[in-house]
Amino acid sequence: MPGPSLSSRAWLTGALLLAGCARSSLDLAPPSPSQPWVPATSAIGEIVPGKASASAAPSPQGYVLPANPALAVLPAPSIDPHHAYTLAELIDIAELNNPSTRIAWNEARNAALAAGIAKSTYLPRITTSAVGGYQTQDQRSNLAGIDGDRDADGVIAAVSLQWLLFDFGGREAAVAAARQDSVISNIVFTAAHQKLIHDVSLAYYTHAAARAHVAAAEQSLENAKAVQASAEDRYRRGVGTVIEVNQTLQVTAQARLALVTARSAAQNSGVTLLAAMGVSPLIPVQIAEPEHRQLSPAMAGEIEKIVTDALARRPDMLAAYAAQKRSAANVRAARSAFMPKIFVATTGSYATGDIDVSALPGTGGESPTFNLSSRRASATILAGVTIPLFDGGRRDALLRQARNNQEAADSSFARTSQDAVREIVIANNQLANSLAAVDASTALVAAAQTNYDAALDAYRSGVGPITPVLEAQTQLLAAKTASIDAYSQALSSAATLALATGSLGSAP
Repeated sequence: MPGPSLSSRAWLTGALLLAGCARSSLDLAPPSPSQPWVPATSAIGEIVPGKASASAAPSPQGYVLPANPALAVLPAPSIDPHHAYTLAELIDIAELNNPSTRIAWNEARNAALAAGIAKSTYLPRITTSAVGGYQTQDQRSNLAGIDGDRDADGVIAAVSLQWLLFDFGGREAAVAAARQDSVISNIVFTAAHQKLIHDVSLAYYTHAAARAHVAAAEQSLENAKAVQASAEDRYRRGVGTVIEVNQTLQVTAQARLALVTARSAAQNSGVTLLAAMGVSPLIPVQIAEPEHRQLSPAMAGEIEKIVTDALARRPDMLAAYAAQKRSAANVRAARSAFMPKIFVATTGSYATGDIDVSALPGTGGESPTFNLSSRRASATILAGVTIPLFDGGRRDALLRQARNNQEAADSSFARTSQDAVREIVIANNQLANSLAAVDASTALVAAAQTNYDAALDAYRSGVGPITPVLEAQTQLLAAKTASIDAYSQALSSAATLALATGSLGSAP
């Protein structure tokens, strides 16, 4: 039995080589589950696809990846280190530098482009193509008496137009759905800005409260030092005791520790504020002190009116409403698939040459049949109707999906409305409670300050012991801290209520 021919062996070898190509990519993966991966790197240290050089030694840093110098660059927003930025200015910086707003903007632009793509289906589709070829033949036939070579070439050019004239509202529904998608994306863009304003505002108020805690802790330390000085003076004059001095020393040490803790919290809150803005915490930014505002219980208004106004303005409600309209348009588009479509098509072509072929290779679908051994020009105009008859239930399934999505959109709208009412009521209650806490804490600070001053005067006059002074000092610091937190919480609650009602469009 004769063995395989040389050409067969060549084809077999090529097939085996091609089959091994896929497995060869395993070299790109780490060689062992328990050994560090040594990546391939470029001249500047960037990790690039490919396996490491055979001469590459194991990484002396174990599982630490090589550094890419191109990533070691900090963003540099335009910040004046000598200017103290207000909340409104910080929000402006955040809207320029926080990536969330740009992401939302790009998504809105993509949705707008999708609406344009859907609208373009109303226009005809015009395509042109040109094919050229060269053919050579070596003809040898003793029976026919043919002995010779033949060369030929040819060119064909064609222009075609396809235009869907009528489809019973299918394209109109698709355009309507795409336009509602654009509306939703624009609403999400606005909601992203509102959330950014809210996040920066809350971080700003928290940082302001942390700095107020530092000021209160500094004042408490000064008070502790004053009490300590009084105790030491009484001890030198022989009317005090060493126990009183030691007690004041302990309180002074506690005040210093409280100041260190307050300063650490202020530093961390400053970092959190810069992070909310999208600014590197390594960039120095001076933060202006917030303007003190007179808070009134009237800020928490009538809840029924707040809710009704908010439901008509909240971004999630507006987006859910647009989603309902989009779902209805998708149902109309699915229904149109059951209807006929009227179209017109025209083609013009010119062919020249002597190539003896029966078909031209195509890039998709069936190849058109030609014979280029001629010279001719032609034009064709067709008009017709396509009527869908049977597709295995695909159109019916798509229509059912569209109807299910419409029901889901209706349910989502109802749930969004319920969640919105709950969030607004909670935010309004929180604001009312915060305002009440501000009033209560203000009175508490006044009483604690009076108690501290009276106890200290009595002690200095020699008619009172040291213990009430130390207790009053501790209570005064606690009262100031509670007042600072209540005021900050009230401002934050007001901003949260504005976000919940959809009215947060600038610095609160």
